[in-house]
Amino acid sequence: MPKHGFLTPKAIANRIKSKGLQKLRWYCQMCQKQCRDENGFKCHTSSESHQRQLLLFAENPDKYIDQFSQEFLDDFMQLLKRRFGTKRVHGNQVYQEYIADRNHLHMNATQWETLTDFVKWLGREGHCTVDETEKGWFVSYIDRDPETIRRQETLMKQEKMKLDDEERMAKLFQRQMERDREKSKPKPEPVFTELKKTDEDEKITFAMKPVDKSKKPAIDTKQNPLATAATSKTDSANGTKDKKTEDKKRKLALEEIMEQEKAAQEKKSRKDHWLAPGIVVKAISKKLGEEFYKKKVVVTEVQDSYYAIIQTTDSGKKTVAHQKQLETVIPNVGRKVSILNGAYRGCEAVLLDVNYETFSIKAKISGGSFKGKILDSVKYEDVSKLQNQT
Repeated sequence: MPKHGFLTPKAIANRIKSKGLQKLRWYCQMCQKQCRDENGFKCHTSSESHQRQLLLFAENPDKYIDQFSQEFLDDFMQLLKRRFGTKRVHGNQVYQEYIADRNHLHMNATQWETLTDFVKWLGREGHCTVDETEKGWFVSYIDRDPETIRRQETLMKQEKMKLDDEERMAKLFQRQMERDREKSKPKPEPVFTELKKTDEDEKITFAMKPVDKSKKPAIDTKQNPLATAATSKTDSANGTKDKKTEDKKRKLALEEIMEQEKAAQEKKSRKDHWLAPGIVVKAISKKLGEEFYKKKVVVTEVQDSYYAIIQTTDSGKKTVAHQKQLETVIPNVGRKVSILNGAYRGCEAVLLDVNYETFSIKAKISGGSFKGKILDSVKYEDVSKLQNQT
């Protein structure tokens, strides 16, 4: 009987049936052939090509089982990483999405008989974190990518620096509050009591303060005018010392107030968006494409504060990127940078030094009302290289 044509109803119906998933018991993994009924599967198992595949499998069965197991593991882990990330998810949910692909590798061809055995094996080998509940086995992917680990360490260092700054400010405020409380405390008034004799036979004694012979006797200034001049000089010297001490205290208090105002201004001026036109940044997201990934680009325009139009320096191609897909670029010492956040946001500065341990820089503002001001410990994410530099 001749075969049906490509556009006949029978051929179209066969193609529609072949697109969906079929029964697993009628699938041959060695030949990678899916049969639609029991008769078709019986005809396939008796065919010459299937017999040849069985002979190859019989020669080295471990080789094929290990190969199928490794392929199943790679595809399952790739789906878990791409679809769910490090979230905790039910193992059967991941498996159902995996077998939704018509060309997937079946579990009955691997070394694991059930999904539970496979999930337990993932936990023993350290591929995932698994836990059993009343609803079944749950898995969560363990991301061991070096880039992810490096990014997490950087975030931990930045968080630690932030906590250190907050603790330092808290201690400063605590000391100020303690000083204010001590100043505001009322001085205790002296309490005078009546002198009472408790025992009639007890003798009342008075302790006289011994005379210090080393001290010089008092000189009558009326009889000796030189003593008057010496006394006035001593008083003036003591007054000068007191004045210097008072000025020093006033200066320290003024510096403390200035530091508080600077911290308040810094907190007020700090925002959650930092993009600015004319700066050079680095694309860190693969979603932007191979032409932009891990390349330095120029921000030509900022849209809605969080989005920027970026352009490559070599080919000139443009695209739109979110600020989370970009990171700042630190140039060489002596080059110009733009302050992107904080109290001096929008100022241009010259890079003086880079501290690789604290992830911060030292810069000098080159223009504006703050020209010549030295900025210490400016974080990497608050500055970026300027495009037009000679």
